[in-house]
Amino acid sequence: MKKSKLSHKQEVLEGKIFAVMGYLWIFCILPLVFKKDNRFVLMHSKQGLVIFIGVVFIFVLSILFEWVLRPGLFLFGILSLWGIVESLRGNDLQIPFIGEIAEKITL
Repeated sequence: MKKSKLSHKQEVLEGKIFAVMGYLWIFCILPLVFKKDNRFVLMHSKQGLVIFIGVVFIFVLSILFEWVLRPGLFLFGILSLWGIVESLRGNDLQIPFIGEIAEKITL
């Protein structure tokens, strides 16, 4: 049991920068490629990927409905900021709804 906590702490220390990068929209692809063996990074990067897909969807939807762009970008920006702060703290944050979708992603 002690070994798993140590390895989790080690994963967090090694992966904080990549976990933060996972929430910087298009850059979420880099941690998914280079650090996919780190569970901490993988969890945050998958959530960042879902947020990025949401942003792309908002841009496409704003073609039909202009009013969707600003609130949508604000919402996904807040979610990204929340993820960045929690990953810097070393927490395994599961963002409501986003985290549930992210868990279904297999690489």
